[in-house]
Amino acid sequence: MKVLNQQVQLPILSEKKISLYIKREDTLHPFISGNKFRKLKYNLLQAQKLNAKSILTFGGAFSNHIAATAYAGKENGIKTIGVIRGEELASKWQHNPTLSFAKDNGMEFKFISREAYREKNSPDFLASLETEFPNSFMLPEGGANDLAVKGCEEILTTDDRMFNIICSAVGTGGTIAGIINSTSKNQRVLGFPALKGDFLKEDICKFAQNTNWELLKDYHFGGYAKVSQELIAFINYFKRETNISLDPVYTGKMLFGILDLVHKDYFAPGTKIVAIHTGGLQGIKGMNSLLKKKKLPLINE
Repeated sequence: MKVLNQQVQLPILSEKKISLYIKREDTLHPFISGNKFRKLKYNLLQAQKLNAKSILTFGGAFSNHIAATAYAGKENGIKTIGVIRGEELASKWQHNPTLSFAKDNGMEFKFISREAYREKNSPDFLASLETEFPNSFMLPEGGANDLAVKGCEEILTTDDRMFNIICSAVGTGGTIAGIINSTSKNQRVLGFPALKGDFLKEDICKFAQNTNWELLKDYHFGGYAKVSQELIAFINYFKRETNISLDPVYTGKMLFGILDLVHKDYFAPGTKIVAIHTGGLQGIKGMNSLLKKKKLPLINE
């Protein structure tokens, strides 16, 4: 499937002689967009091959992965189960745009406490889920496994060899690992984590075969699902100037970071950059509902 590389035209890019393109992975599918489409591709085929009764996966209240898995299950005729972080959501999921979408597309929920959720990868916890939901094909949080990385290796094409720098937002590490594996030797991959902490490097190293990458950890805005008025203003500015929507958890932070680095002369003149738009735009509604409660500016949809 051909994905457009859309050039970004901003004064700072012309001034610094930097070429910036956005790989519009967000246009792959209306509801299973970006890296979620890539991550689910081979996992769905494997679940079908194994004749799994359902796909069981994990996520938080505004998880792009939960929403995409629910729709993909409906589209492919396989039941989906979401193990959701936060037992308090059991009585109010109807007011959450992401969970409502997942439920409307047939996902069954199991709400657990945040303490229990920390055990989501432990053998005992997974065994209990297998007992409760037999013959389920289990996908980790964010969908990051070998098959997901295989799908993400298809993001870059031969046309992308013209770029010196490949940029990706980083959540669980599966997407950037696939991108790293498909780069050529003369390319560098820059990852922009949405979370605080150093654990991501270890997770990426489990899947990444090349060493031409680094994580830039100054653009997480306080951690996962945390935003600031500065970030909101930037996302709205970027949409106004380019007509490209960015989500507040991943791509907004990545583009903020890229343009901040351009301002700081991090890139040599003549550098050609492609930034992967990993989708996630469904999360804007949920973020806006939180911003509205806090009486903060909203993200333009």
